[in-house]
Amino acid sequence: MKKILIAVGVFVLTLSAAQAQKLTGAGATFPYPIYSKWFSEYSSAHPGVEVNYQSIGSGGGIRQVTAGLVDFGASDMPMSDEQLASSKVKLLHIPTVLGAVVPVFNVPGVNELKFSGDVLADIYLGKISNWNDAKIAKDNPGAKLPDQKIIVVHRSDGSGTSFIFTDYLSKVSKDWSGGPGKGSSPSWPVGVGGKGNEGVAGLVRQMPGAIGYVELIYAVSNKMSFGAVKNAAGNWITASIAGVTDAAASIKQMPADFRVSITNAPGADSYPISSFTYLLIPTSGSNEANRKILKDLLSWIVKSGEGEVSALSYAPLPDALAQKELNIIYGLK
Repeated sequence: MKKILIAVGVFVLTLSAAQAQKLTGAGATFPYPIYSKWFSEYSSAHPGVEVNYQSIGSGGGIRQVTAGLVDFGASDMPMSDEQLASSKVKLLHIPTVLGAVVPVFNVPGVNELKFSGDVLADIYLGKISNWNDAKIAKDNPGAKLPDQKIIVVHRSDGSGTSFIFTDYLSKVSKDWSGGPGKGSSPSWPVGVGGKGNEGVAGLVRQMPGAIGYVELIYAVSNKMSFGAVKNAAGNWITASIAGVTDAAASIKQMPADFRVSITNAPGADSYPISSFTYLLIPTSGSNEANRKILKDLLSWIVKSGEGEVSALSYAPLPDALAQKELNIIYGLK
């Protein structure tokens, strides 16, 4: 009898595994902490459904979803018209949360710093190469800046976080706009590369004198120092949920396809390096069962998941935008 029960148990487990519905996704590291939480919770609440998300960077996510290799992609940067036109499948941009990219630094003896846009651009252009440079000192009177070389850290992979950061630099620095410009993989004039937000955070933590840029939750979770940034109104703003929300509020008319930039947004309290992050949803291609699960997952994220984002230092979608998204999600087939 015992052997029979064991055999039955093995059969049931095998059958359940065979019947499990698996969604695969890949892309941005920027939202990985909240995506990991959401997908785990959704799977737990829906037995037999697995959501496997690979945090490989926005560029990798776009490549995989446009080639039809995954059920959904993820990107912190809106796809270009050319990318959408060349995709094997028609794609929708679904904003999920808002976040902040922050300049993290490891300067011995210094815990607080302010960075204007032109100073950040000049550091990444290699024009400012020492922490006691006069331009940094001007923005930080009283700070004990060491005579120490700046080690610039950037992303080594195709990155939406890099796009957000360089989109901002392009708006505040003519030299950056006319040089490397904005992009997921710009030609960095100086520095060393780290893979993913976690890679950049790790390098900055390990190297005294380093500066990098990461999504806010990576700075908070790693207990890293990050600087306040001068916004379009001329105010020094430390990244926060409120500052990101204010940046989003600057968009008075959201485009129908949700592709929009909110870096260097107007407003006294707007954090200037803020962005939406997107799930890239094919409207065809995957099997009907997976499309049905994906539709349910998206509606669950908007209706339930948004309530959890603040605990991980993201800003939730504005209510009006959430409702617009639900209308689109409900229309998916």
